Amino acid sequence: MPPPEKILPMLRKAIDLVKATSGRAGYLVRLQNCAEVLVAGDLHGNVPNFQAIWKLADLARFPARHLVVQELIHGPFRYPTAGEKSHQLVDLFAMAKTQFPDRVHYLPGNHEMGQWTGRKILKGDADLNEQFRLGVLTAYGKAAMPEIYRAYMELFQVCPLGLLTPNYVFLSHTSIAPKHLAGFSLAQLERESYSDADLQPGGAVYGILWGRDTSAEAAGAFLQKVGADLLVTGHIPADEGYTVPNDRQVTLDCSQSPGGYVLFPTDRSLTHDELVKHVGLV
Repeated sequence: MPPPEKILPMLRKAIDLVKATSGRAGYLVRLQNCAEVLVAGDLHGNVPNFQAIWKLADLARFPARHLVVQELIHGPFRYPTAGEKSHQLVDLFAMAKTQFPDRVHYLPGNHEMGQWTGRKILKGDADLNEQFRLGVLTAYGKAAMPEIYRAYMELFQVCPLGLLTPNYVFLSHTSIAPKHLAGFSLAQLERESYSDADLQPGGAVYGILWGRDTSAEAAGAFLQKVGADLLVTGHIPADEGYTVPNDRQVTLDCSQSPGGYVLFPTDRSLTHDELVKHVGLV
């Protein structure tokens, strides 16, 4: 874990690099110079799984490969004194982003949104938002914690909400339910900022981070709106590391063992069956 005087500049640099990612328009990134992409499921503080995914990605060896990580925070790993450790994964992402600025991407989830908006996320009796805050305090100390915490919140808010591959696979935390799609278009993700209404139930940001409809109808309607053929998401817990809920979508979960990922080519069209065959486990 880097000392406070090193982590803050690194987080600030990562924030700038996220905003400057090639192919970015608002909160949408069209992946550039991309022949294949490795997408990991929600990690929720699982450092060993992140390390395995990072080794598998081997970005230095494969210059046309991109890596996408999802929902890094709110995990079961605790400090002995107070708080949980998932901020460590955000630090690791920041390091990775500074090494490969245009080829490492962070898709936030409802947990990141809950943290930056103050919308409580509870698991049993545990307040996950407070556990995250206490973890940052334990790791970096009372003096450094406020600025580092603010940097985390800024990073969560600038991360893209959707990624589109050259072969029209859409990557997002989840999909917007059909009942909220009538007023949605891809152009909403390309805006430079979002409104308070976007963060409320029925809003675009809320929908793409909290939706749980994985029906064939939902996937098809959402894909039509974003101009894509296939959908890779997280958000759905999966004991097997992934699910195949319909014939257009794969969901990934990398928070435990086995952890699911998909590594697929983006320089040619894919069928859903081919996409599923590229799913792997760590």
